[in-house]
Amino acid sequence: MLCKRWLILIFFVFNVFNAYNQNNSLPDSLLKTLRPEHPRIIATASDFALMKQKVKNDPAFNVRYQQQLKGGEEILKAPVVFYSIPDGLRLLSTSRRVKNNMLTLGFLFQITGDKKYAERAWKDLDAASKFIDWNPKHFLDVGEMTYGFAIGYDWMYDHWTKEQRTQLRNAIVEHGLNRALVAYKGLSTYEMGWWAKIGHNWNQVCNGGIGAGALAIAELEPKLCEEIVKHVVQNLPYAIKHYGPDGAWDEGHGYWSYATNYTIVILASLQSALGTDFGLSDIEGFSKTALFPIYMTGPTDRSFNYADSDDKKIGGAGLSWLINKYNYPMISKYYESDGASSVMDLLWNSSEKVNDKSTELPLDIYFRNAEVVSMRSKWADKNALFVGFKGGDNAANHSHLDLGSFVLDALGERWIVDLGKENYNLPQYFATAGTRWTYYRTRAESHNTLVFNPNKDPGQATNAKARIIKFNTSPADAFAIADLSAAYVQDMNSVTRGIAMADRKRVIIRDEMQGKKGAEVNWFVHTPAAVNLVADGKKAILTLNGKEMQASILAPASARFTILTATPLPSSPSPEGINPNTGISRLSIQLKEITKGEIVVEIKPVTERSTYKGGFLKPLYTW
Repeated sequence: MLCKRWLILIFFVFNVFNAYNQNNSLPDSLLKTLRPEHPRIIATASDFALMKQKVKNDPAFNVRYQQQLKGGEEILKAPVVFYSIPDGLRLLSTSRRVKNNMLTLGFLFQITGDKKYAERAWKDLDAASKFIDWNPKHFLDVGEMTYGFAIGYDWMYDHWTKEQRTQLRNAIVEHGLNRALVAYKGLSTYEMGWWAKIGHNWNQVCNGGIGAGALAIAELEPKLCEEIVKHVVQNLPYAIKHYGPDGAWDEGHGYWSYATNYTIVILASLQSALGTDFGLSDIEGFSKTALFPIYMTGPTDRSFNYADSDDKKIGGAGLSWLINKYNYPMISKYYESDGASSVMDLLWNSSEKVNDKSTELPLDIYFRNAEVVSMRSKWADKNALFVGFKGGDNAANHSHLDLGSFVLDALGERWIVDLGKENYNLPQYFATAGTRWTYYRTRAESHNTLVFNPNKDPGQATNAKARIIKFNTSPADAFAIADLSAAYVQDMNSVTRGIAMADRKRVIIRDEMQGKKGAEVNWFVHTPAAVNLVADGKKAILTLNGKEMQASILAPASARFTILTATPLPSSPSPEGINPNTGISRLSIQLKEITKGEIVVEIKPVTERSTYKGGFLKPLYTW
């Protein structure tokens, strides 16, 4: 067997070889086209000049600008940042505060020319530049702080004295770029650059923030910044390729937003500072990723929040940039802003294109690799029927054990919910080798899926993958079928789940299973509705905000619903800070000694009185 040291060496050489081949057409000097003047990170002087004109001439834009003025006034009164790691791990809240303050204050300085914004920005920059470090043990903190300093240095460059510029540059180099270089080269036992080539959000956030810092001071530190930018450009494809082939993100929508916004930050910075992003924006899938938040948002404006995500609506500034970059004006009509506005919303505003209604998006979509499906009865109808359904990969970053899970909207409400992420500060929440899977919200039993022999931990195989093996959409119906067998390999030979939106009025969930020996199967969904069992438990009436849905067991004849609490198992730890899941009921079907069987459930509005009798009641192979 190869020793660990040789495995690490082989892995390193393999990654270097791949990185070279991904970027073997890079020019000898990546900085030869560097824009000499400031600002040049994300926006230039001409961009800010355009913003000034919009403030004067565009009333709708001015309303959003007033939000920034109000935010700026709040920052002027706020206390100066200080070094704080309240959870013993992250400086991240401080890094984000610096970043957000610099974006707001830098933007207002550019638009108004009022030095009070730069003077307030200096208080934070001066304080943070004197921190002992920017917490490289949790390198997201370094990435975000470096990005904040890049904006502060670049957007308020004309206000800074020579001494101030030197202080800011030294902080970017000492706390940001040099730490990143140590990580890139693997020269530290705790700063190993595992994040540099990883395929999830840490890559984009760390590389993106560090890259912005290098571009901000590149003319003053050309050798160092050339090396940093080269690492950034070579490493980003490891993450960006995970948008392929069609724009989805397996970490869930929350981390789609985080990862994508930082991807856009560095792509926009490379373009504004150098005039090129070296082909990074052309990597397969990224041009389509604007579709992902559109399809993952239900008619209730709540997202399909698989993995460590909440169900807040997603979109915002990143969507505006993507719409402009890839000429997707038709997407704008499917996303209504919640009215909040950020600096990036103003810089990347796509209002000129939102009225193009020439193209209609299909009602349904299957995102490959992420293995996620979205189905709905209508666009632009708050009462539409919507289902988000997933296969996926239990070993994906931030994943839960949720293969086969789904959410359901109808009548303007979310009836079947994903509980979302647990408290990140719980003991060893990210310890995927064990502790993470003891928490209710990460386990299979907390998701709207199947659990076999529930006394076994943790409900699904933690390394299992489930593929959508069939997907079909038509004006009348839509359906998807997922092979869940790998999730239950210890108990079952095969498990397959199909979910259909039948006649665009009701949802059919059909599960088929074959076991190695008799097993107990538990069918779960979680709902915020009040649940009343009728027809001897074969039906459940769900009531929410005066509206009603009905769940009916169509097979097997012996099955009955039961109502359980959405609480952890008695054997699971319940430390302080764990979510109590108040107001959530767990609707369950429990069958024992199943070697071969099926469960078929119909969910529909009570007003749809007829019970479904069509083809989705037949075996999945006939769908």
